[in-house]
Amino acid sequence: MLDTDFFRRWMTTTAAAVDREASNLTDLDSAIGDADHGSNLQRGFTAVTAALGKEPPQTPGAVLICAGRQLISTVGGASGPLYGTLLRRTGKELGDAPAVTRDELARALGAGVAAVAQLGGAQAGDKTMLDALLPAAEALGTSFEAARDAARAGALATVPLRARKGRASYLGERSIGHQDPGATSSALLIDALAETGDAAGGAA
Repeated sequence: MLDTDFFRRWMTTTAAAVDREASNLTDLDSAIGDADHGSNLQRGFTAVTAALGKEPPQTPGAVLICAGRQLISTVGGASGPLYGTLLRRTGKELGDAPAVTRDELARALGAGVAAVAQLGGAQAGDKTMLDALLPAAEALGTSFEAARDAARAGALATVPLRARKGRASYLGERSIGHQDPGATSSALLIDALAETGDAAGGAA
């Protein structure tokens, strides 16, 4: 079972990964966006870590709702609302349970991803964060590692795509050949989930 501590560690592990990869995310964003994706997410997840430490939530769902709220209030551009919606909706789907199974998390994450798709009006193949999140949510029902591999593959698969949503879509054909920064940071989020799952002994 995945308890509250598991979800706190998932968020702090994500924050560490974003810190580590912030410059790479910004480099990716400089090619097809506003060159601020890394710094924006870094600021947001720093706020998430601080909030979780100040008033620790008592359930898995509350951890994700708290994290989502922080991202919405501190991250600029489209990333804040999108990541915030992802985590808040996932948290709400988990409800007040003190611990959840991996399958329950997979279903809740699927609802969170659907909410992101609705908010952004995007779908698979549009060269957005959904290209990593959709396959990851589906694969999470199999294992943490399968979700991680699916997210990584999805992010890499954005390179040859033409962007159809978001800032990159304004570039048209020039968006082809660049990896989407949102899909890349989404893969970091799923990487962190898999790392947390590994540390917990593959808890289900």
